[in-house]
Amino acid sequence: MSAPMVAILDDEPEIRQMLSDALQDAGFRTAGFGRATEFEAALRKTAPDVCLVDLGLPDRDGLTLVHRLALESGAAIIIISGRAQVQDRVTGLELGADDYIIKPFELAEVVARVRARVRVGKAAKPGQSNTASFAGWTAHFDRYVLEDATGAETGFSHAEGEVLRLFLEAPKRLISRAHMQESLGGAAGESFDRAMDVRISRLRTKLGEDPKNPKLIKTIYGAGYIFLGDVTWR
Repeated sequence: MSAPMVAILDDEPEIRQMLSDALQDAGFRTAGFGRATEFEAALRKTAPDVCLVDLGLPDRDGLTLVHRLALESGAAIIIISGRAQVQDRVTGLELGADDYIIKPFELAEVVARVRARVRVGKAAKPGQSNTASFAGWTAHFDRYVLEDATGAETGFSHAEGEVLRLFLEAPKRLISRAHMQESLGGAAGESFDRAMDVRISRLRTKLGEDPKNPKLIKTIYGAGYIFLGDVTWR
């Protein structure tokens, strides 16, 4: 089995090389890109496991690119940016990023976060079912698509799929924030909690849930979440 592939999109050659060297030393394959156009062209031929994306790109708005990747790619997305404002981090997570690392960063931290995302991604592939039915919906994890009873399809991001699979594999059981953090990786704290809130809100919207009274994904305040649907895997 080939080593996981990490695509690095940053317009600073020194940062690309530094990240590439550290990730290759850790056993990953890498491909570096200085412009979004080169990166998008490469994605039509290869499918990386993780994308490291800088928001300050010379030829494309980084957040727009992240949103497109979240909708169209199965890769995990980690933003690496000098934008340290809370709103920038929140926006990145809302648009579908899996994680957000602020420059300047420690190389060991980047490697650890990439490794965590690859570990989570692998857990959903070999030896597991990729299709689950529940409450009139079918989730196709191989295509990142939700299909309703009429056959209409709605895409979901890699990040949303991680959370949805966690719920569907443990229906009618309380899932605490601590368990989510342990299962999905990433640093515990306010950023992780916010990321989970965003992903769950987006899943509820795609499932047609009433945000004030959701029927499938219930919040148990102070404890976590519980998925109330009956689930069949195939």
